[in-house]
Amino acid sequence: MAVEKALGSIELQFVFNPARGASDIFLNGENVETSIREMGVASRVSEVAAIPRVRQFAVLQQQRLGTEKGIVMDGRDIGTVVFPQAELKIFMTADKEIRVQRRLREMQATDSTVTASMVRENLEQRDYLDANRAESPLRQAIDARVLDNSRLSPEQQFEIALGWAHQVIDQSKGQ
Repeated sequence: MAVEKALGSIELQFVFNPARGASDIFLNGENVETSIREMGVASRVSEVAAIPRVRQFAVLQQQRLGTEKGIVMDGRDIGTVVFPQAELKIFMTADKEIRVQRRLREMQATDSTVTASMVRENLEQRDYLDANRAESPLRQAIDARVLDNSRLSPEQQFEIALGWAHQVIDQSKGQ
């Protein structure tokens, strides 16, 4: 399979983007932050992610990126497979319709033809496929703190997560 053959020549890295105030993902030296968020990619990502060698490769890449610690990473298996020993795991959730509207706004910023029904169908399909794949399925870690951000602003979410991080840091200092 072509996807599996390509794994040997893939190098991923995060590079801080001061314009966004966040890191962008680079694939073999090329910034792919915007392109990985397009509907064409979103509609195929769960299918490709279900390939066992792809999952194994992705986990190793993510673990490599996190070797220095101090990284904030999101993903559907981050707290259970990639970093099961992470000091702080947050399982973020939101009402499905709110997720649809958020993703729709994000996708329409680059493609005005994307509709709410397209996004809803994509999210439902991805959720199902990711939760039911054999390799690294979507699961909430037993020790994860749940953050339902349905009715929270980004600032409120940040404050909650920062508070939890401070609790973990304070607990580790006390040991």
